[in-house]
Amino acid sequence: MVNTLRSFALTAAALALSATTSIADVSIRLGHVLPEAHSWHEAATGFAKDVADKTEGRVTIEVFADGQLGSEKNVIEGLQFGSVQAGVIGSGSFQSVEPKMGIIEMPYAWTSREQAFTALDADLGDALEALLESKGIVVLSWWETGFRNITNSKRPIEKPADLTGLKIRVTPDKVRLAAFEGLGAEPAPLSFGELYSALQQGLFDAQENPLSIIDAASFYEVQKYISLSQHIFGAASLSISKSTWDKISAEDQAVIREAAQHWAEEQRAMAAAVEARLVEELESKGMQFNEVDKTAFVEAVAPVWEQQAEVFGPELITILDSYRK
Repeated sequence: MVNTLRSFALTAAALALSATTSIADVSIRLGHVLPEAHSWHEAATGFAKDVADKTEGRVTIEVFADGQLGSEKNVIEGLQFGSVQAGVIGSGSFQSVEPKMGIIEMPYAWTSREQAFTALDADLGDALEALLESKGIVVLSWWETGFRNITNSKRPIEKPADLTGLKIRVTPDKVRLAAFEGLGAEPAPLSFGELYSALQQGLFDAQENPLSIIDAASFYEVQKYISLSQHIFGAASLSISKSTWDKISAEDQAVIREAAQHWAEEQRAMAAAVEARLVEELESKGMQFNEVDKTAFVEAVAPVWEQQAEVFGPELITILDSYRK
């Protein structure tokens, strides 16, 4: 009887050790769609190194740039099914699984990056993180893509009427499509990985992205004009599949969250620093800059706010408005 009990205890201990090992040792593939030259990649690589070091190898992360794991839509689906473990993803792309995520990238929602992150690091971020967790995705921290500006190969854009007839590539989300329809352009979605060649071949006249992406993706080779519309401030999230997150010990989860926030702050600082010098650099590469009539742009997209009010709901809009005052 004693031997039987001892055997049972040893078996139970072995099973417990096995379970602990399977939970502790996790390999993660982290994907994003931007080039290695972009701050997303530098910060994601730093995050991966910190996590491996601070968990003593219990959690390892391999970073894949340039859409190697697929488009943002593919990565989001992978996070939900567990076939992709982590990603840095533009917040607007999450509208395919949670339409309320579009509230971050409403046109002219934010006057500064600091205003946006004050909200995302607090109540607005908490509310959106809860929505995504219910979809199987855990947000670890909020990163930046930056203020988006319009580039095109035809002419300077100074007022909304100048967009008439321009075929512009936008991210595949309803808010972005509605905004550019309201501005009088001809918007159509296309994955980021196909954008350069589409501009080069003349399938699109225009696109809209932050200066850092315009530079990192070499769009200056296929676009001449940059109009500083700053129509949308783009956030991104460092996210992990909930099924993967649940395999990580509570101790290592805390380490990962700390590293995620540290590298979020580093990435934001990198993005701000790069943007400060990019006007001169892109001008030296042949691009022509111009200002836009912001008042006219704000008025033109006002109906989008009315159209989306029902999607976001009064609670989320109240949270957003509390940070915009």
